[in-house]
Amino acid sequence: MAIRTKYAYDRKGHGNVITISLCMIVKNEERTLARCLDSVVGITDEVVIVDTGSSDRTMDIAAQYTDRIYTYEWADDFAAARNYSFDQATQEYILWLDADDVLLPAERAKLEKLKQQLPSEGETAAVVLNYTLAEGPEGSPLVTDRRLRLVKRDAGCRWHGRLHEQLSFPASGVITADIAVTHRREAGHHSARNVRILRKWIAEEGVAQGRLLFYYAGECYDRQRYAAAARGYAKMLEQPSGYREDRLIACARLAECYERLGQPGRKLGALLQSFQYDLPHADFCCAIAACFHERQELVSAIYWYMQAVDVSSRDTGLRPVPAACRTWLPHARLSLCYAHLGNWEQALMHNTKAREYLPSDPGLLDNRQKLEAILRKEIRNREEQDKAQSRK
Repeated sequence: MAIRTKYAYDRKGHGNVITISLCMIVKNEERTLARCLDSVVGITDEVVIVDTGSSDRTMDIAAQYTDRIYTYEWADDFAAARNYSFDQATQEYILWLDADDVLLPAERAKLEKLKQQLPSEGETAAVVLNYTLAEGPEGSPLVTDRRLRLVKRDAGCRWHGRLHEQLSFPASGVITADIAVTHRREAGHHSARNVRILRKWIAEEGVAQGRLLFYYAGECYDRQRYAAAARGYAKMLEQPSGYREDRLIACARLAECYERLGQPGRKLGALLQSFQYDLPHADFCCAIAACFHERQELVSAIYWYMQAVDVSSRDTGLRPVPAACRTWLPHARLSLCYAHLGNWEQALMHNTKAREYLPSDPGLLDNRQKLEAILRKEIRNREEQDKAQSRK
């Protein structure tokens, strides 16, 4: 889903400070709810909690933060539950979070600043925030996405889809902000619930197509049923229309399915198919390069890794993308490719660029030492050859 308008949020606000309702739907979230609410307490002016059938201490924990607690009879429809939570909001803007989301201190400060700078009754109808789906050992983002998180209550933004629900965009006034919500999922798997919802949904629709087919293929993928997932994604990509991000995700997932099924040729084809839907992105370029790298076709691998470097700043839209593909990974792989070709200077240069992102990585540091030792030896050899040549 494309962002229609995009600009920075560092302008001076005018008028009154905006007010925010936090809206959440929860069920059996006693392990994570307090952590989530603590991370935004003091920023939101209202907390709306909609419980869809908890049997643990979720409601008791919620009561420590708000008296705006509602029960909702679950009907296998996430969009309906989220729309109900939005209907209870009374403030100017609505922020939505899941119970296993958290706003880290630095990001909390950014959100506080944004709240001060967005003018009440201003033109901004919605704000897209970053979404960290996986973290490295030091909290650095490994996989990032973006979501429409903050919407004006009267902008008409509604949720759609019983599963993997999507929030509709307003016609205009959408901005992006460099603020990240971090997803810290606790142990637990919802595959059985999701499959039940999908089966009911497909039965009522009579056929799986469009986003419904996309979701079905995703559940097969998550359950490691790669042949079924591949069929679903391939069929979805044959359809004449669809969201750009869904198609790109389908290409990436289809490629991984083919890899799992031992079909490397079809994997490369699925990755190249992504160019039908958008310009090249760093993650696809890295994956294509890896196909050639595995075949020891190093010149082709170098070409695609360089493409990944060149497009690393391109807007990837609203889909999950590994941060490594846009930072250190293509440089680290380029270093290996050039080393295999005996181009030690280029190998060391790209090792240095990779270490700008991962300065303490043991593998990169070890490779640097090896490359520097080879280059020193080559320099000595050249000097000795020059001396020998001058004595003739």
